[in-house]
Amino acid sequence: MSRLSRREFLAAASAAALLPSPAFAQAPKRGGTLRFIPIGDLKILDPIWTTAFITRNHGYLVYDTLFGTDEQLQIKPQMVEHSTVSPDGMKYTFTLRDGLRWHDGQPVRSEDCVESLKRWGKKDRFGGLLMAHTAKIAPVDQKTFTLDLAERFGPALDGRWVSRRTTCRS
Repeated sequence: MSRLSRREFLAAASAAALLPSPAFAQAPKRGGTLRFIPIGDLKILDPIWTTAFITRNHGYLVYDTLFGTDEQLQIKPQMVEHSTVSPDGMKYTFTLRDGLRWHDGQPVRSEDCVESLKRWGKKDRFGGLLMAHTAKIAPVDQKTFTLDLAERFGPALDGRWVSRRTTCRS
């Protein structure tokens, strides 16, 4: 086995630098196929159970959330048709939009979202903080549920928590 001299290494590196970049050789075309190679295998489908980015990314692609963010990172309703906050900021009321369905065709109910939020509150650090400040979270009817705070909780007042992993399949 012969050693590579510094001169040979620099010559090879210079020649390689002149070759076309694979990024240019495979530039995307409008209407083409996007090929995505994740960082690892998707082994866990539940974004609440694990903090793996691949599971989180998959979850955001296949599950709805109560609220999501738009291109300007503004919080927008996704599963929620409309929501209200009491004047004192201690009670949130959420009404789900029509047409939400589970994978088997069954309707998504407010009770499902309440249980999802409670489950999230047990696993997620921020969810735990929110639940520690919550007096009651309960369904009102099939499409409406409320979250009553026991004490003021700053992040809840600006609505950031609602875009977290409060997932239901639709």
